Amino acid sequence: MRKSESESSGSSTPSPSRTISRRGFVGAVLAATALPAGVKGALASAATPAAAPNDEIPIIDTHIHLFDPTRPGGVPWPTPDNKVLYRPALPERYRQIAAPLGVRGAIEVECSTRLEDNQWVLEVAAKDPIMVGTVGNLDPGQPAFREQLARFQRNPLFRGIRYGNLWGHDLGADLAKPDFVSNLKALAEAGLELDTANPNPALLEAVVRVTDKVPELRVVIDHLPQLNPPESGAARSAYDATLRELRKRTQVYVKVSEVLRRVDGRVPEDLGFYRARLEELWAGFGEDRVLYGSDWPNSDQWAEYPKVLTVVQDFFRTKGRAAAEKYFWKNSVAAYRWVRRDTSQPSLGTV
Repeated sequence: MRKSESESSGSSTPSPSRTISRRGFVGAVLAATALPAGVKGALASAATPAAAPNDEIPIIDTHIHLFDPTRPGGVPWPTPDNKVLYRPALPERYRQIAAPLGVRGAIEVECSTRLEDNQWVLEVAAKDPIMVGTVGNLDPGQPAFREQLARFQRNPLFRGIRYGNLWGHDLGADLAKPDFVSNLKALAEAGLELDTANPNPALLEAVVRVTDKVPELRVVIDHLPQLNPPESGAARSAYDATLRELRKRTQVYVKVSEVLRRVDGRVPEDLGFYRARLEELWAGFGEDRVLYGSDWPNSDQWAEYPKVLTVVQDFFRTKGRAAAEKYFWKNSVAAYRWVRRDTSQPSLGTV
């Protein structure tokens, strides 16, 4: 969920990074991005993809949101003016949409600033086994963090916290707060992970610093396809250096989520439009570090769930079954250590 269309601003207007001209998108991905030779080769051979993976590959969706505007007191996001999103987004509705498409489980990522909404989500998720985990909203910069962490980590569905360009936070600046780093160490010691929010170059640089200070912490970078790399100069050099550092850190994962964009008033639905950016991320992080996330129901502002899924299915179809299995579910086990709640859900060693 992008910052300017989410809780941090309360606006349903698409962010500039998702509403872009075709020239701007192509420039950011092709002209501005120095694609590795392997990426260029993959693009050149895209007309003859590898054999399609089995359609029965199970899917774990690592990025959905749950909320209910009809609850007493309402919700901080979405706001009533968002006619697409302002209705209950609950596991039953998600199951009806996603399960027929092969989705066996989902991880909720918190979209509320309210502490007690962590508990509400855990209670809602517990009622439907399609929910295999939640990523909560706790602030490592607050004195009460350890107490809050101890409370929520007792629930096996609680898999980590989200922090980044969201709700006024600044991960890089917040690393200087007293106890912030030690609280992240406590998060890692609890076996939990850190999701980042709404990436930009500064946030990626902050992830490097976090993993320098807490190398045992698993970090998941969300929505990286949405970041438009700097075009040139010192900013581009710094961005490239940051990515090189992140590639070295095997505990850092990337969600290939929020792929679709609105371009010149429409949302392209064909893989060809997005392939260059996806190939760049594939070349940079490889098959062991990428995760599937839909961003449902926020994604409904760009396309219905089947169309969101189809673009990445078409891309990973060119990578072969083994890579597709890692993207769609195996890597999520390593990143989140989520809870298997139903026999239909995969586990390592089974499909």
